[in-house]
Amino acid sequence: MKKSNRVKMSVLALLLVAGFVTATSAAAAEFVSVRKDGVNLRSGPDTKYSVLFELPAGYPLKVLSKKGQWLKVSDFEKDQGWIYAPLVSKSRYVIVTVKEGNVRSGPGVNYGKVGSVVREVILKQTGRQGDWIKFEHPRLKGWIHSKLVWP
Repeated sequence: MKKSNRVKMSVLALLLVAGFVTATSAAAAEFVSVRKDGVNLRSGPDTKYSVLFELPAGYPLKVLSKKGQWLKVSDFEKDQGWIYAPLVSKSRYVIVTVKEGNVRSGPGVNYGKVGSVVREVILKQTGRQGDWIKFEHPRLKGWIHSKLVWP
């Protein structure tokens, strides 16, 4: 095999491995949700740090790191801060990231529209089928495409 072909094969193999590692890392991300209304997101891992935001119940967060009982987290807008670990749960919630999204009676565009949701509405995920997320909300139940929510 020529040197140039070996280099091309090595580059291709490296790209495939990099893609696999990226996909694996994304799949391994840890997400949590806020347990109750009014939980503080702080600038550091202690109550002596300033409050950045008050978060509502169900608000989904991505865990970036841990320090003792504190989690460094980010949200769908990439805002970061620290939250006390006992104030979050593993319950699965998603947040609408588009201006308005259709809610369907089943997992696909062939199912009828049963309503719509707007940006920043928090939905409790109760199932998933392919790219479609089944959810519950106090005012609406149905299915929404995963591209319309985070995470």
